[in-house]
Amino acid sequence: MSVIPLVFTSGWASGINAYAVVLLLGLFGATGVSDEVPAALQRTDVLIVAGVLFLCEAVADKIPYVDSVWDTAHTVIRPVAGAVVAALLAGESGSLPELAAGAIGGSTALMSHLVKAGTRMAVNTSPEPFSNVGMSIAEDLGVAGIITFAIFNPLAAAVIAAVLLVLGIVTVFFLASRIRRFLRRRAQRREEKRLAGTGGHWPPG
Repeated sequence: MSVIPLVFTSGWASGINAYAVVLLLGLFGATGVSDEVPAALQRTDVLIVAGVLFLCEAVADKIPYVDSVWDTAHTVIRPVAGAVVAALLAGESGSLPELAAGAIGGSTALMSHLVKAGTRMAVNTSPEPFSNVGMSIAEDLGVAGIITFAIFNPLAAAVIAAVLLVLGIVTVFFLASRIRRFLRRRAQRREEKRLAGTGGHWPPG
């Protein structure tokens, strides 16, 4: 069977929580649940690092504004992780060139990452922290569920991931005004800090 569905699904999930994807796939491979997981993801050191970083993300992802800073820092990390995982999966199966798999996984991870980051910006326009916690828990459970499902039914999981990606893009489109509001507030806070640090004052209105 072609590894493309698993590559696509892992890419989508990596754009949301790359560390959870590496950890879950590694555990599934190490425990013998799946034979499709490459040995590189099953290594003890990889599992430990992925587990620690997953815990860090689980905390940072639930704190308003900190989650957006974390997302910004992971704009490169998540797509790269998605590409690497996809290439490793392709190399294990031999049914898809590793370069093509990396392109699929990386681009899908980038799109889902941008959807997540944009949605979080919109959520952060709300003063209460519960929306962030709810979104983060839903994302964690979604990644865990879709990766687990993909191990047993990769084609169906890929269809679900594709639908979620499209819905996410549509959602970000409708939340565009809130995202712009968040970016304006962040720019204003940075300018206030800059002026406070230099002892300057706002120009007269």
